[in-house]
Amino acid sequence: MASSLVCLTSLSLVFIFISIPLPYSTAISSCNGACKTLNDCAGQLICINQKCNDDPDVGTHICGGGGGGGSSPSPSPNNCRPFGTLVCKGKSYPKYSCSPPVTSSTKALLTLNDFSEGGDGGGPSECDEQYHPNSEQVVALSTGWFDNKSRCGKLIRIQASNGKTTTAKVVDECDSRNGCDKEHAGQPTCGNNIVDGSASVWNALGLDQNQGKVSVTWSMA
Repeated sequence: MASSLVCLTSLSLVFIFISIPLPYSTAISSCNGACKTLNDCAGQLICINQKCNDDPDVGTHICGGGGGGGSSPSPSPNNCRPFGTLVCKGKSYPKYSCSPPVTSSTKALLTLNDFSEGGDGGGPSECDEQYHPNSEQVVALSTGWFDNKSRCGKLIRIQASNGKTTTAKVVDECDSRNGCDKEHAGQPTCGNNIVDGSASVWNALGLDQNQGKVSVTWSMA
């Protein structure tokens, strides 16, 4: 009888263990929680390098201390913060004059831009006052990284999470201070960590353009 009770108890424990739901399935993750896509994170957090962090496009600082439940995700040692907001189409967007420091593996969000005439990039590229076809591998960088045209014409190396890398030429600024006008094709300000790439850049990295925004790293080539 005693051995039967031990066996039944063991089976019950195994059943309870199996019944406990495993972490990270369809759960919504909070600060620094695991994620696979931009939709896996709670509220205004986004998925950056498989961890939920503040969205620099929105200017949230939920994870920056006091209620975030994790350490600050800010990649900048001087804690780059927005200096104001721009209201565009009834929504407020943060304005930045700074970006995280450039390293050998700078974290960024890759967005999609049409640099051709009539495209969603607005006017011609700031570096050369020219339009560029979608077949050309070109990018615009956030204001802080653009650094007053100091990176104009230079090549950067971009690496996607799938391991693929490519190079692209800097031809424009992804304006983090101004927007919502004709010059910017009615678009709001850029975040301070944006690499705005042409369709050719996305294709070279083997990325789905329908995603619109993906996490990448970049460095000077």
